[in-house]
Amino acid sequence: MYTLKKFDGRAEDYTTGRPGYAQELIEYLYTRFGISDESVIADIGSGTGKFARYLLDRGSEVYCVEPNPDMRHVAERELNGYTNFHSVIGTAENTMLETGSVDYITVAQAFHWFDVASFRQECRRIMKKQGTVFLVWNARIPEDAFNQEVQKLNTIYCPNFKGFNGGIKKDDQRIREFFCGDYDYRTFDNPLFLDRGKFIARCLSSSYSLKEGDAGYEQYLKAMNEVFDQYEKNGIVSIANQSVVYIGKV
Repeated sequence: MYTLKKFDGRAEDYTTGRPGYAQELIEYLYTRFGISDESVIADIGSGTGKFARYLLDRGSEVYCVEPNPDMRHVAERELNGYTNFHSVIGTAENTMLETGSVDYITVAQAFHWFDVASFRQECRRIMKKQGTVFLVWNARIPEDAFNQEVQKLNTIYCPNFKGFNGGIKKDDQRIREFFCGDYDYRTFDNPLFLDRGKFIARCLSSSYSLKEGDAGYEQYLKAMNEVFDQYEKNGIVSIANQSVVYIGKV
């Protein structure tokens, strides 16, 4: 089940450090699958509203379902200017949305926290008909030397680190189970360029990251700065990254 506590105290770092998604991905969803400004979308595990903003900008009505109060309050602050934005206290397994109320479901950077069977059942309940679900991640390219260095420092300092994106792999068993093996997969280049502050915020925004006051936090912070110094050019590090989406019906 999506936990309430994993992201406590991380919302501001999440807003500062987490990247956006490839614009080509958004174009693909809207042109290929019929999403429009008349669509009602449930964005589950919506966090601070990073992905929802793209949907809101297109005029779609978006119900942002988020259990963590810190993350949800930042989304409400960031997105309160959109009349088509709705903030909902709920989980993936119990969204609190009405039966048959949404056209599409999106999940960005959160599916790996969900109970797969319960979430599939909830998707079927809240969709108007057998509809399309989009599971989205920003996925670092593992062959990239900088990404390997960051993975190494997380492995050393963060006991809860299981790999990026909660350890979920391409065509992960959980994804296959959710879509009953029938889904499409697309990737879109989305290289990231971060200054020191955003890079550190990106690291600290992760659920596995140490927090100030944790044992080893100062050493972890020092190691982050050292990796940044090793790879920066003109004060910026380049991170090889893709926006990826799994698409299927439930």
